[in-house]
Amino acid sequence: MKVFVSMREIDELGRVTLPAELRRSLGWGPGTPLELFIDEAKGEIVLRLYEPGCLFCGRVDNVFEFRGKKVCRDCFAELEKLL
Repeated sequence: MKVFVSMREIDELGRVTLPAELRRSLGWGPGTPLELFIDEAKGEIVLRLYEPGCLFCGRVDNVFEFRGKKVCRDCFAELEKLL
């Protein structure tokens, strides 16, 4: 595990710039979709690569693409019962 420590300030528009070395090490570039999470108890914001999940439940594992939309196997099975 590579550890990277850097201090950044929030600019007047509320933005924080991610250092180039950090972006390169994660393979993130312009247009990379990210999710932001907040842990209020720890006072932390967590960034992670966005993985689109199931259209119906949001689950990200056991998902396949159907007509351009992500659907998990459980939701697909429920849909099949309705047909």
